[in-house]
This record gives sequence, structure tokens and C-alpha cells, in this order.
Amino acid sequence: MLTILTESFNLEAIIKIAVALFLSIIIGVEREIKKKPIGLKTSAVIATFSCLLTIISMEAAYLVPSRHDINITMDPLRLSAQIVSGIGFLGAGAILRRDNDNITGLTTAAMIWGAAGIGIAVGAGFYIEALFTVISVMLVIELIAPFLSKFGPRRLRMKEATCIIIITDKSKIESLVQYLRKESMEIDHMRIRQFQTTDHKYRHELQFKLTAFPKKSTSSLYVELTTLTYVESVELVIYP
Repeated sequence: MLTILTESFNLEAIIKIAVALFLSIIIGVEREIKKKPIGLKTSAVIATFSCLLTIISMEAAYLVPSRHDINITMDPLRLSAQIVSGIGFLGAGAILRRDNDNITGLTTAAMIWGAAGIGIAVGAGFYIEALFTVISVMLVIELIAPFLSKFGPRRLRMKEATCIIIITDKSKIESLVQYLRKESMEIDHMRIRQFQTTDHKYRHELQFKLTAFPKKSTSSLYVELTTLTYVESVELVIYP
């Protein structure tokens, strides 16, 4: 039994799996810090098993005995190619639709796909390339993207929000639109609905997507909208 274990032990494979695990931890911790649905454990599982399957795929291709009467050719990365397509099903589970227009989870889904890519790269022996890729991605996510959101072009610094505002007088709809535009806010996809309250009074519900330059905090914008005499209630959902 000991002889079998000694002969089958592959130190290089163990090192590859360990490296893949370490790099996946970097990705996973970043997702955990941002409270994303797929974090450390999922990233570790994806990267290490992708690395293992890549190692198996490569080793199995070279273990096939050659024959003089048949030309046997095998792709060492055939199994790894299936990982890339198969991991898409897991990534799709991280993509969520918040409302009619907003999709979230795309970065997390891409990170899942990237974790598989890291495992494949390390399994194939591309240690430096995998490390450089992880560092580059973390640099963009943690430094460049936040920098551009604060000091970049105006369009990148603008925030999106979903607003639901109920007003008492339909003649004030245009006044509300003008007020928001005066505050450098752009309205998109407005939906207006009239309904009747329990005391048989008519109210008008406005649902729209708001794009605004972050001059004001969410709380100050909320307070200002609620102080308008014709506004009965306000609901704001700000997207990062």
C-alpha cells in the first residue's frame, strides 16, 4: 500500500493545487468583503478543482500507451476546455435582475469564470501568468475603478437610482420633473400610475430611473423631495 502511495504521489501536482488555492483566496476574500453571494468558499472550490481536472487531463493524455499500428492523438487540455463552458452555468446563478432595468452580479459571475481560469492556468504550469492576472484584476477592481468613480469623467461619477414618488396633484408632475432636472438629475423610463386611496382620493405614482451626479447624499436628496408640498411619499434605491 505504501509503495502505491509513493509511486502515485506527485509533488508538482500538490504545489499546483496549493498555488491555485492561494490565488483563489485572494479573489474570494475580495468578494466576501463586498458581501457578494459567491465568495471565498466557492472561489476556492472552483479554482482547486479546475486545477485538479487540468492536471488529470494533461497527465491522462500522456499515460495513453503508443501503438505502432494506430496513430493515437489526445488533446492534453480537452477536459479543461469543458470547464470553461461548464462554469458558465454557475456564473449565471450569480446574475440577478433587481428591477425592470438593472442587472447585478455580472462582476461576480466574471470572477467565477476567472477563478476557473486561474485553476486551469496553474494546472497547466503558468504560475507567473496566473499571479499577474490576479494582481491585475485586483488592481482594477480595488484601485482604478474607485479612483475613476471619484475623479474620472463625469459620466463615470454619476450614480443611478430607482425612484418611486407619490404625488397628490397630477398637475405637479411637470414641476417635479423640472425640479429634478434643475438639480442636474436625468430621468429615464418614467411610468405613471393613478390609484385611489381608502378615503377615495386620487394619488399618482411615478416610477422612474434617475441618473444623478453625486453632489448630495442619499439622505439629503430624500429629505428635499419629501419637503415638496405636493409629494406624499418617496422611495429611493441607490445603486453603487
